[in-house]
Amino acid sequence: MKKLFAVILMCSAVGAIAGPAPAKYQASCGACHSSGAAGAPKTHDVAAWQPRLEKGMPALILSVRNGLGAMPPTGLCADCTDEEYTAMIEYMAAPAD
Repeated sequence: MKKLFAVILMCSAVGAIAGPAPAKYQASCGACHSSGAAGAPKTHDVAAWQPRLEKGMPALILSVRNGLGAMPPTGLCADCTDEEYTAMIEYMAAPAD
């Protein structure tokens, strides 16, 4: 029950901060996540992002840094900080405006 409550709070918080795409989104994450290329969860597909968010942000950032499946290491943004990765993940996981 606590885990479900945490997920609901996380999803609510993510939805509350959704807005314009972060500066580096189009050149990095957007290349695959806007269309779902190679099985990437689509941007703003809340249901596809929910199980990923349940892993926690540190695990998601580690997946980006190391690569996962067809996603290359750093997700096409080698100069991104963890804060920038977090902002892009939150943007992609949020419902569309």
